[in-house]
Amino acid sequence: MKKTVVIDIVGLSNSVIGEYTPFISGYMANHPATTIRPMLPAVTTAVQSTFVTGLWPSETGIVGNGWYDRIDSEIKFWKQSNKLVNGEKIWDKAKKLDPSFTCSYMFWWYNMYSTTDYNVTPRPNYLADGRKMPDCYSHPAGLRDELQQKFGQFPLFQFWGPGADIKSTQWIAEASVYTDQKYNPTLTFIYLPHLDYCLQKFGPDFSKISKDLKEIDQVVSKLVGYYESHGASVILLSEYGIAPVNNPIHINRVLRDLGLLQIREERGLELLDAGGSKAFAVADHQIAHIYINDPSVRGKLLDKISTIPGIKHILHKEAQKAYHIDHERSGDFVLVAENGSWFTYYFWLDDNKAPDYARCVDIHKKPGYDPVEMFMSSKLRAGYKLLRKKAGFRYVMDVIPLDAQLIKGSHGNIGEASEYHAVIAADKLQNKAEIDATQVYDIIWKTLTDEDPVVA
Repeated sequence: MKKTVVIDIVGLSNSVIGEYTPFISGYMANHPATTIRPMLPAVTTAVQSTFVTGLWPSETGIVGNGWYDRIDSEIKFWKQSNKLVNGEKIWDKAKKLDPSFTCSYMFWWYNMYSTTDYNVTPRPNYLADGRKMPDCYSHPAGLRDELQQKFGQFPLFQFWGPGADIKSTQWIAEASVYTDQKYNPTLTFIYLPHLDYCLQKFGPDFSKISKDLKEIDQVVSKLVGYYESHGASVILLSEYGIAPVNNPIHINRVLRDLGLLQIREERGLELLDAGGSKAFAVADHQIAHIYINDPSVRGKLLDKISTIPGIKHILHKEAQKAYHIDHERSGDFVLVAENGSWFTYYFWLDDNKAPDYARCVDIHKKPGYDPVEMFMSSKLRAGYKLLRKKAGFRYVMDVIPLDAQLIKGSHGNIGEASEYHAVIAADKLQNKAEIDATQVYDIIWKTLTDEDPVVA
């Protein structure tokens, strides 16, 4: 099989390729390239799962970055086990064809306990005193220690949160090269998250993101140069583009006004009790899954959400089939935002009663995705918290604002202009027509096996 590397430049679209990305621009111009038609939902875990299986979310079961577990009666976000993804993965198919085939899976999601040969993913240590220590998980287990000895501790706080910057992307790139040099895998997947931060914070505003574009361009240039010098075929792609938004929809507050949410008050703060609610929403960028525990409220709920500005589609279970998102994990309704709108998870009506996790970077406790975690409410407050940490005192890093209007870019829906669609450049792609997300699998397979190119 042909040595192949798939480099995922998160958030890359034609809307930002140009003056500040000279290498990527040149690469796209000199190789067969096109756009990828947005799938529903166009979010990280769902798209990546489709890329590596060739299957839609209705088959993989990955209907978003999180969903409601009806058995545990809990909302679960950013789980990591690869066993959650249904369907045969491309590396398993390749191993059947060629027993010598190996695969490296560098920071793509659902990384843990996969059947890839080498993988690394973020995995902080949660200590008994409440501290969160930066770290990562690897297979083989010793690879983690080698990488952190050579490149330093994995920069978790630069991977997500107010401090997110190019350092995490550079670490991932260097770790990928090290893993390649050590093991020489046949197929490598690399996740470069850098553009995700600036584009969600500022949208495609070049006055604010030009530095970030230059930084990712340099990382990609070095990676491509390394892999091409080692005889690998390179596929550059993205999962989605990020389009401008200015209208956050507080969908759970609407359901609360209808009397559908069960709210518990603890220590003067409010918590959403999903299992006790008649209905609630799991917000995820530009989609939201509404789960109904009490069927008698369905009509009232539908009447209300049909009047909310900014919602383009309300998909019941039967309608979800046309969009390949119908699955036992999907909501009773799937809401899709209009261009310019996105969904928050906010359910409180008074910021003084917001749960303690609302002002923290806490991706697993929040009952929905929260892009505002990339902002900081006060550098002075953060500095004080860090001093407490260094002095050995207990602390809570509660520095995240509660202002959804800060967010200027989002993704997940299927109606954005083509300039905001994900892109792909691959030698086995010969037709310039836009492709489906499921066809990315075919392109990777044909690059590996040197079969005939995809005809879009």
